[in-house]
Amino acid sequence: GYGHTVPLSDGGKAFCIIYSVIGIPFTLLFLTAVVQRIIVYVTRRPVLYFHIRWGFSKQVVAIIHAMVLGFITVSFFFLIPAAIFSVLEDNWNYLESFYFCFISLSTIGLGDYVPGEGYNQKFRELYKIGITCYLLLGLIAMLVVLETFCELHELKKFRKLFYVKKDKEEDQMHIMEHDQLSFSSISDQAASMKDDQKANEPFVTSHSPTSNDSSLNN
Repeated sequence: GYGHTVPLSDGGKAFCIIYSVIGIPFTLLFLTAVVQRIIVYVTRRPVLYFHIRWGFSKQVVAIIHAMVLGFITVSFFFLIPAAIFSVLEDNWNYLESFYFCFISLSTIGLGDYVPGEGYNQKFRELYKIGITCYLLLGLIAMLVVLETFCELHELKKFRKLFYVKKDKEEDQMHIMEHDQLSFSSISDQAASMKDDQKANEPFVTSHSPTSNDSSLNN
């Protein structure tokens, strides 16, 4: 956060801490849910449409779509707002206005440039509300663009370079342990089945060999 409005009392600072601890996770959950729903209509469905309808390669369509979406986002949330801020703020030039947009939407928030703090600022309350809406929409747009680029096949392959690879010995140990457990379970099942078969077999009396010999002699 940035700005000149800060809590001064101990109670205000304690409330700010508690509010931030609760509010920041809920804000992140809200932004994640919104971005996941927007990206379906903004990124995935258009790419799938051009891939199925026109037969273009899905990877090529995804790259072009990501570049176009990035250009639109930079234009509508960086270049055009910077020109507007340079007109509305008396002491800001275009570079300073663009710097404010970048610092704000990248969540750095240094606080060295705060809009709407001039003494001759007209419609200050409405101006502040408009800035709040711009920051919220711009943050969502930035997250959508980042998620779009992260879904590219080339970036997925690049991210795999940083994954932690498991050792082959550990994998073999896990496989051997799994095989031993499965073999022991199979042997236990076979033994139990044999016991059940013995229990179900009818009882047959065995004839002694002496009785068989006497019958033959007769």
